[in-house]
Amino acid sequence: MGLRGIDLVVGARVRALAIVRRSRALLAAIPLRRSRARKFPSPSGGPRSIDARTGAGLASLASTMSHAARPASPVADLVLRRAGQGDIERLERLENEAFDADRLSRRSFRRLVSASSAILLVAETAGAAPGAPFAGYAALLLRRGTGLARLYSLAVSPRATGQGIGRALLEAAEKAAYASDRIALRLEVREDNARALSLYRSAGYRKIGRSLDYYADHSPALRFEKTLRGETAIDTGVPYYAQTTDFTCGACCLMMAMARDVADFPLEPVTEIRLWREATTVFMMSGPGGCDPYGLAVAAHEFGLDAEIHVSEPGDLFLESVRSAEKQVVMALAQEDFRRRAVSYAIPVLIRPFTLVDLRAAIAAGKTAVVLISGYHMFDKKVPHWVLAHGDDGRHIVIHDPWVADERGETAADAASLPIPYETFDRIARFGKVGLRAAVFLSRREA
Repeated sequence: MGLRGIDLVVGARVRALAIVRRSRALLAAIPLRRSRARKFPSPSGGPRSIDARTGAGLASLASTMSHAARPASPVADLVLRRAGQGDIERLERLENEAFDADRLSRRSFRRLVSASSAILLVAETAGAAPGAPFAGYAALLLRRGTGLARLYSLAVSPRATGQGIGRALLEAAEKAAYASDRIALRLEVREDNARALSLYRSAGYRKIGRSLDYYADHSPALRFEKTLRGETAIDTGVPYYAQTTDFTCGACCLMMAMARDVADFPLEPVTEIRLWREATTVFMMSGPGGCDPYGLAVAAHEFGLDAEIHVSEPGDLFLESVRSAEKQVVMALAQEDFRRRAVSYAIPVLIRPFTLVDLRAAIAAGKTAVVLISGYHMFDKKVPHWVLAHGDDGRHIVIHDPWVADERGETAADAASLPIPYETFDRIARFGKVGLRAAVFLSRREA
């Protein structure tokens, strides 16, 4: 039994990690073969589809997957490990058993084993004799420079179906992707493959689209996505609140920080609009403007938080986002007011790009940070976007993204406490041609 064209991404709502959630538009395969050309086995004939029985989670896998890991019952006698060059012959044998067309070549397997941008996992029975057939394999591609991964191929031996091996391989691929700093997975599957669809849905994947004429027989594919979070979720006590408009991301980040640090702070749309009015630049390219870092800091101060502004450029911000000279004048006046009020409140202002070291130190001190990023990395639009950084697990900055892409089937669970790899976060935390860096560090005000 085999699956093809499974497209795991990260990146990210990459929306992008993409992306990130979300870095979604950044996915691409390394040129081992053309995924669209792979013929997916029909459920009415040929190899059977992947087993969708419920299987318990696997033991934690090392980031390199170089050591064997055994999942719990019902596949307790299964060993999962990373494939090596000595496994090529057995992989080719399994490929021929699992697929009746469009098979991977020996050369492709060699490249999957050796490429730094790929992970090839094999499943075998514990204690099996040397050279015994594999029970299955999963091939994962890692998109360089993004938080995305792609499950290139997954196969289970026809002799081993019905034992939870497909689920075990899928879980192992997810863990390997996360261990490689990928935060979102996508996949494609034939819409008439009921067993595979059942597996993916039960594993937490959500449908995000449909691709016509995807497979070699011109049948369509359904596209699914899953956000990866690792084994242990971080709880910093910061509640999540999703923005209810297209332009209130900054206000919502401020609300989430205040909900932890200000007693009885209300998380509701009236407060969302109030905070936006108090921090907005008034205009954007189209529609109402977003929030200014000085405005956010002033609003936070007035609600009882201590604020510290980090901005890489002095003077007016975001003026290039509107073409009208009249609108630019209004934006500049609004920002001048924010700066004057920040001075009157003695809010610290650092005119330099904040660093990852700065951010991690702030989080370690119990602070939160409203951070400017490019919306392109999160939902494919070149607009400024604010997220709330509130946790640090030693490898990732953990954020609440107030934007939930309802049209993609996302829920708050997809946007809350997203673990963004350090390198990825450092790359996306800038906006525009000048690479503007801006953040507002927030903390409880000491009595």
